[in-house]
Amino acid sequence: MRTAALLSLILLAPTSLVGPASAAAAKPPVLVELFTAQGCRPCTEANEHLNRLAERPGVLALTFSVDYWDYLGWTDTFAEPEYAERQKAYVARLKLREPYTPQVVVDGEEQAEGLKSGEVDRLVRAASVEPRYPPDMRFVGERRVDVGSGRAPRGGAEVWLVRYDPRAVEVVVRAGDNRGETVVQRNVVRQYVRLGSWRGRPQAYRVPAAPDDGLRTAVIVQAPRGGRVIGVAQPKS
Repeated sequence: MRTAALLSLILLAPTSLVGPASAAAAKPPVLVELFTAQGCRPCTEANEHLNRLAERPGVLALTFSVDYWDYLGWTDTFAEPEYAERQKAYVARLKLREPYTPQVVVDGEEQAEGLKSGEVDRLVRAASVEPRYPPDMRFVGERRVDVGSGRAPRGGAEVWLVRYDPRAVEVVVRAGDNRGETVVQRNVVRQYVRLGSWRGRPQAYRVPAAPDDGLRTAVIVQAPRGGRVIGVAQPKS
């Protein structure tokens, strides 16, 4: 009877909670975040570079549209207040004076002006060779992700769900500094949800339903308040 009960518990447990985490967890992609706005004239060039980075193997490039330039006359069609809050956390962590666009943050540790494509590329190359020890992360169906054991920062980490549109989206700006221009953006973030905390022990997290078809999913494990990125995972296609 005890054996049957134990077997039932094992079968019901999340896959990452059964046994130790994989010692050879796959190296996560470098996370590149562009904070941009459709009404920001200098952002057009940075958008184009982010679009090219989105094609690069070993890189997850995400476009976060912010809303604090809306007062110039154009309401950004993809901006959400929480995206600007994410950027503000980086501003505080990196000891910057204020948020700005276009800004690129690489793996939560380094930042550069989005117009300085050479500097952005240098940061991406440096991050790609940095030793990292991510936890094993596995998606179980469409509504659960398991994060295994690993090295958590002091105070633990946060687990974030991001859903983004991988297609090139064209937006005709009809007011403000970019009036009459067509802005082309890729990997635009459309959903951003905190799934919970992680303290180095295996844990399963419930994943909310996708708001739209055609979006791709990524889960990010990151030190709190805009800290370094510990792991990034995406479902296997």
